[in-house]
Amino acid sequence: MLKISANHLVFSDPFALPILGNHLAQMVESDPYQFNDPMSRGVRAAAVVRSKAAEDMLEESLNQGVGQYLVLGAGLDTYMLRHPGADKHVRVFEVDHPATQAWKKDILREQGLKVPDSVEFVAADFETVTLASALASSTWRSDVPSCFSWLGVTVYLSKPAIFDVLNYVASLPKGSSIAFDYRVAPALLHPIDQVISDYAAKQFGAEGEPWQSYFHPQELQAQIAALGFRDVTDFGADELNARYFQKRKDGLRVGAGFRILRAVV
Repeated sequence: MLKISANHLVFSDPFALPILGNHLAQMVESDPYQFNDPMSRGVRAAAVVRSKAAEDMLEESLNQGVGQYLVLGAGLDTYMLRHPGADKHVRVFEVDHPATQAWKKDILREQGLKVPDSVEFVAADFETVTLASALASSTWRSDVPSCFSWLGVTVYLSKPAIFDVLNYVASLPKGSSIAFDYRVAPALLHPIDQVISDYAAKQFGAEGEPWQSYFHPQELQAQIAALGFRDVTDFGADELNARYFQKRKDGLRVGAGFRILRAVV
């Protein structure tokens, strides 16, 4: 279980450590406070809140009868393990880069974690193939409403690749939805937040994952509405911190450059 504080559990994930693999899990367990510096707290907060917010939105979709959940850029997401599907009759599709999927499957085998029958892996590199073409080879049905989550991905993609995905989701049956996080254009941030954003971008870039895309929230909302989405909700840092991290004493908060948007067809 991923506990953020002793008295305020934001997101429960009993697979958070096992899915890292033995080596990384042991490293975290041996000294969890190595991830308690201000930068790491921001990254942790973003990872927790985006999963919590996206799955809150997913729950709403499932209650409305949506039966397909697509996790785009799934990485080490554990939804399929925490909710094997039988309870809500939902079919899960994990869409990700082939190399990342191979790494995840190796970890699942290493940890003895069984992939539920309700889960299907779909290989895709969003910069080189369209979401439509990737899904065409799967059992996913495009004629019924689907719920998409796209977490920790858009900042690493070009804008054409991002809007290709959004445009495709907008073409799906009424009731389909997508939730994704994105980075705010640094020029719109307070100078202190600009420094923090620039530092984070340099850190990730040095690790081989350069940030490519930033957005102006109002412009992005208008662009998404223009694609045909009828309901667009955009959550900023203040709203997310008030909803999920209120009155915490451990400094866990998302920064001003981080936002989560949900759009419904």
